[in-house]
Amino acid sequence: MLVKQVDVQCPYCGHPFHAEVDFSNGDQDYYEDCANCCNPIRFQLHVDELQKHLQVSVSTDSD
Repeated sequence: MLVKQVDVQCPYCGHPFHAEVDFSNGDQDYYEDCANCCNPIRFQLHVDELQKHLQVSVSTDSD
């Protein structure tokens, strides 16, 4: 399992937090609730295998 801690900000309430993402399964798209406002945050992970780079983006349900 390949886990990395990333700093993100809730797109609803702006609350900053640390999230642990498991990028061992490559590109992913999943939801995780904000611990502050409880809204569902969409996490999109993109793993560049060649450059060993992880890109994480967060958005609302309507984005």
